[in-house]
Amino acid sequence: MKLIFERSVPGRSSALLPACDVPECPMPEDFARRQALHLPEVAEIDLSRHYTELAGQVFGVNDGFYPLGSCTMKYNPAVNEEIAALPGFTGVHPLQPIHTVQGCLEALVTAEKLLCQVTGMDVMTFQPAAGAHGEFTGLLLIKAYHKSRGDTGRTRIIVPDSAHGTNPASAAMCGFSVVNVPSGPDGCVDLDALRAAVGPDTAGLMLTNPNTVGLFDKNILEITKIVHDAGGLNYYDGANLNAVMEVARPGDMGFDVVHLNLHKTFSTPHGGGGPGSGAVGAKDILAPFLPRFHAAASAEGYVFEDAPQSIGSVKEFYGNFLVILRALCYMRTLGEAGMREASQMAVLNSNYMRVRIAPHCRIATDGVCMHEFVMTLSELKKETGVTAKDVAKAMLDEGMHPPTMYFPLIVEEALMVEPTETESKETLDAACDAIIAILERAKTDPAAVRSTPHNTPIGRPDEVAAARSPKLRCEFS
Repeated sequence: MKLIFERSVPGRSSALLPACDVPECPMPEDFARRQALHLPEVAEIDLSRHYTELAGQVFGVNDGFYPLGSCTMKYNPAVNEEIAALPGFTGVHPLQPIHTVQGCLEALVTAEKLLCQVTGMDVMTFQPAAGAHGEFTGLLLIKAYHKSRGDTGRTRIIVPDSAHGTNPASAAMCGFSVVNVPSGPDGCVDLDALRAAVGPDTAGLMLTNPNTVGLFDKNILEITKIVHDAGGLNYYDGANLNAVMEVARPGDMGFDVVHLNLHKTFSTPHGGGGPGSGAVGAKDILAPFLPRFHAAASAEGYVFEDAPQSIGSVKEFYGNFLVILRALCYMRTLGEAGMREASQMAVLNSNYMRVRIAPHCRIATDGVCMHEFVMTLSELKKETGVTAKDVAKAMLDEGMHPPTMYFPLIVEEALMVEPTETESKETLDAACDAIIAILERAKTDPAAVRSTPHNTPIGRPDEVAAARSPKLRCEFS
């Protein structure tokens, strides 16, 4: 399609501005541009067609099946958007006097209460802007806790080999060194390796449960006990909480701090650069170190409180407020029973797809999975040359978004499938039929699969060149 600048014709316009009703004030020369701002000149119909064409090239959950595992790309209910768009929420300013935004603070306090119930935590901060930002914040809390006790020798964070890549990155950014522990043959944490890794220098453990191969670690209570007995704290990566909402709580598993991807599990918009929200919950032992601007109820009404040993602010003001509102609406709409059913349906849908696909492709782990499962196409690659990436590209031609590719790293030629809870059996069957057909076609006509996609706006771009030398703006002659 053409760029908007390629549609531009000098002198064409769609601006219909009212006459100026105030005295004109010329721009001081010092602030004036040296040359005119280069803007496209198009008619309104051209502008409308341009954005409509752009929208048609974007694939979202409203367009079709979106099984993007590890990210919980779930449906965003319209009622969330209506609530977040109420003028009383959108028309406020972060510097307004507290007494004029009591309803907004009440919403924050209510959201904290509900999320603490879901996670088994005691307090919650909404400042972090995304999941990885939440990891960073949670680790700062752990660091502040050990420092307050004079236990400054605890400099190492233990991370399983199946962890999200942001886990070791966040630990390193906080000044910790990272110790990897392997998974056992069952896909869960190797307990002997964990026992060997902990010691007086252990600050904590970062763990996702269910883990990234879709398994709920059966030894979770033993895992967190090993770390606690060594004097460390346990951090819960909430990326996979969608599998266990109102079924199992991180706080009951022995975790001391957790981040939640509100832009995943709690149905708020995700992708396209945000906005996100990586709310962080903590046990009481970490409450003294929470970031600033913690909303709380008092005798005089709702106020912002700063923790006595606060780590400070990790973001300006109070977090992405309208994202928090969407999550609050989701929790209020579903209630405890509804959230539990959502998790149960996510697990059911995942296992249904796993069982249907298993005869045609090896699954990375045996037995029942949780909300996601991982296929390994290593054998298909050896037999036909068709890779996981090829199969993912072929899925585009079938009208569905591909799943996560090549993750977790411990699974060769991995495709991670997460259908979420809102997909019907008919949709799941159609997706399974398409995937099975692709796998079979790879054996009879591998070249055809390796050349996909055939029906998308672009085929296979040079991804390395796009990453290293991106063209981010129009080049004017």
